[in-house]
Amino acid sequence: MSARPVPAARRPFPTRAPLAAGLAVGLVTVSGACGGSGSAEPPALTRDEARAVLGRYEAAAGQAGQRLDATALSAVETDPQLTMDTAAVRLRRAVGQRPGPLKFTSTAFYIPRVAGHPRWFAVDAVTGSGRQALRHALLFTQASAGGPWLLAADPYPGDAVLRNVELDDDAYAVAVPPDAPGLAVAPGRIAAAHAALLTGGPQAPGATALAPGPRTDQAHTALRQGVAALGKRGITFTSTFAPAAIPVHALRTRDGGAVVWYALRQNEAYSSAKKGRLTVSGDLTGLIPARSVKNRMTTTVLIQYLAAIPPKGKAHVTGMYRKAVSASPS
Repeated sequence: MSARPVPAARRPFPTRAPLAAGLAVGLVTVSGACGGSGSAEPPALTRDEARAVLGRYEAAAGQAGQRLDATALSAVETDPQLTMDTAAVRLRRAVGQRPGPLKFTSTAFYIPRVAGHPRWFAVDAVTGSGRQALRHALLFTQASAGGPWLLAADPYPGDAVLRNVELDDDAYAVAVPPDAPGLAVAPGRIAAAHAALLTGGPQAPGATALAPGPRTDQAHTALRQGVAALGKRGITFTSTFAPAAIPVHALRTRDGGAVVWYALRQNEAYSSAKKGRLTVSGDLTGLIPARSVKNRMTTTVLIQYLAAIPPKGKAHVTGMYRKAVSASPS
């Protein structure tokens, strides 16, 4: 059993899929720290430099997609994006599907002032046009001085949530630390809250920090329904969610809240008493030979999220990018 096939998006790799697609509801949660902030600190880089970083990524990732070869991605990406896009290239290669050209438009850059390294910045951008348009919330990081700028995350928000980011007099953004007070939930705690909700439901400890929606309580309900449906077919399915060991990044918004990038890891296990009931298809394609699965299979899924946290109330999960990244018979 696997997730439903992932529609091709306007980038080198398959991207968009319902959270509870098929049953494999993988996620990635980030835990870690943002860079410091303050008006006295210099910006992470200039806007011209940020445009150049995006241009280099666009060229390299576009070429990787056209060649269906993930080898060059390590020069322009880091985790979780690198692991997810590498798996996505394997899927495209397995089905023989090359993407269209990669071109970012309608770009807006959000560059925080940070002390030391790591440094980072975000880009609001669009690929495609009309009904085929897809919005991106790209997050680039630089681990050390002089090191490469790498794409760390690219969830897909449903609206222009980054346009709410607060800018100072010089049009630079303000980074929010993971333990920041004065928010409905601290940025560093949202991943654990989301993982608790998806694993245990809306009443799980900490889950009340998240507003209802298709990526929160509705995703949990869909997952439970999928478990029941598989059970009727003689397949036992279990899954757990946990924050991934990836730093959280957050920017201050004009309402005093924050917009936060984080990720979750979902571990799944499938079993059936009868051979042939478990199949490798959809989002798992390319990760494992189809005939290698007999009675048991375990998989790992990563999901990036973008959430808007208000000063009071509940956090709204506004974007995501999901990909199964490993599978094995067991």
